[in-house]
Amino acid sequence: MEGFASFFNSESRNRWSYDSLKNFRQISPVVQNHLKQVYLALCCALVASAAGAYLHILWNIGGLLTTIGCIGSIVWMLSCPPYQEQQKRVALLMAAALFEGASIGPLIELAIDFDPSILVSAFVGCGLVFGCFSAAAMVARRREYLYLGGLLSSGLSLLFWLQFASSIFGGSMALFKFELYFGLLVFMGYIVVDTQEIIEKAHYGDLDYVKHALTLFTDFVAVFVRILIIMLKNASEKEEKKKKRRN
Repeated sequence: MEGFASFFNSESRNRWSYDSLKNFRQISPVVQNHLKQVYLALCCALVASAAGAYLHILWNIGGLLTTIGCIGSIVWMLSCPPYQEQQKRVALLMAAALFEGASIGPLIELAIDFDPSILVSAFVGCGLVFGCFSAAAMVARRREYLYLGGLLSSGLSLLFWLQFASSIFGGSMALFKFELYFGLLVFMGYIVVDTQEIIEKAHYGDLDYVKHALTLFTDFVAVFVRILIIMLKNASEKEEKKKKRRN
């Protein structure tokens, strides 16, 4: 029985691998080239974001103005014609990423002051999550996960109203933890849905890689910030427990 079970499991894994490769071959060369452009632009945006965080550490520029600058750059970029002035749109994407990095600079500076290894672990963990979920969306059947978009939008709306209510009436620590973990799950789901949506749009001729890179950049930052906050909170709680034991 055990031999039969192991044989069955190996056959299932082989079939899954073959089916996955077959699904990946459904992506046309044009779409594959588009995805390369999207992920290259995403990598450049992440580098620009890291530069923005570094500038905040040097000159303490992160705050309300950089947040407004990020929103303004995104609106300006989206208002430009999709297939005209591509260099200008790429520059605006990099500017938005730079301002976004400066805006989350205080959180990154806090992590560096507390323990730099937490920042590295959060970035590596976010990169692994992003890569795995993007790969899952690519090898899955077309449109398989697009139905999750409605559920994720409802979850995002719930998060918005929870934050709005807690800002007015005050929130407890339990509510804060729920918002963190639930928000992390929501944006992890958005990685899958947005990746499949980008592939689907590219199949129908929408090859606006700058806009698609912005979508994935937003997902990446949202997941990274939540992972970093969770790791910082857990590390601070451990430190408090150690201090109590020593006392």
